[in-house]
Amino acid sequence: MGAGAALAMAPTLAQAAKSRTSEAVELWPDLPPGYNPAIPVEHRIDDQARNPAKPDRWIRGIARPTIEIWRPSRPNGAAVLLVPGGSYAFLSYDNEGVSQAEWLNALGVTALILSYRLPGEGWHDRGLVPLQDAQRAMRIIRHNASRFGIDPGRVGVLGFSAGGHLAGSLATRFDEAIYAPVDTADRLPARPDVAGLIYPVISLDSDFTHTGSRDNLLGAGASPAALAAASVNRRVTADTPPVFLLSTIDDDAVPSANSLAMYDAMRAARRLVTLHVFEAGGHGFGVRLPPSQPASIWPKLFTAFAASHGLIPASST
Repeated sequence: MGAGAALAMAPTLAQAAKSRTSEAVELWPDLPPGYNPAIPVEHRIDDQARNPAKPDRWIRGIARPTIEIWRPSRPNGAAVLLVPGGSYAFLSYDNEGVSQAEWLNALGVTALILSYRLPGEGWHDRGLVPLQDAQRAMRIIRHNASRFGIDPGRVGVLGFSAGGHLAGSLATRFDEAIYAPVDTADRLPARPDVAGLIYPVISLDSDFTHTGSRDNLLGAGASPAALAAASVNRRVTADTPPVFLLSTIDDDAVPSANSLAMYDAMRAARRLVTLHVFEAGGHGFGVRLPPSQPASIWPKLFTAFAASHGLIPASST
């Protein structure tokens, strides 16, 4: 059996998505970059331990990355690429994808959930695989702007935990040539207009890094140069878009020092940035904090930030 046939037979999230939403779009017309014949097999784990009333699908084995399109009933032209976290070992798909799409849709924002390849599942150039998918996703979104009913000049990204690292990498490395162009979509810019980084992994070369995300992305024993190159705070430039940062002091998985490092880097580069650090909330809460927790208001804060930078109409906030 050839490589293309093997990939065609692999179950995909795009197939599963057809029963939930109107459309899921595969990112690559053929084999993704870094393909290995020992491709992963997609599967999910239903996590109910944290909240039995709101279980979360953990997705692994993504051979065909996609964007799953969640369309609002009254679209306002804005779009947000959602990047679930999961330590680069899985995707927390419902908690940091579907739940986010629902509140964005309520504001008239088209949400596109990124199902990206996981670096430790046999792909060549493992450290680039997630960013290849994120860049390609932004270009596919803009290439299909008319069909998706969005404004190609109003496309943001919102990432969580390791997905925050990927969203931050996209915001700082959007023009880095990390794959060979495959079609006309790759002529379009991959720069997000606004980036929201929620309890994000930022630095991979500091004592406050999240070691699981670091090792899953680059492999154990990565060189100091590789760690520095993959640290988002070290990649901020004069072209980095406005960034929204959210962390909590009691986050014992990804310390708030990550967000502080990004804030400092943005300020040093004279880039637009806002930072919210709450006392409590822990890690991985998505939009599931009770109203009694002050950090539960973060979607409103992000919406106001996005509106102030022209992504979302002020009338939608």
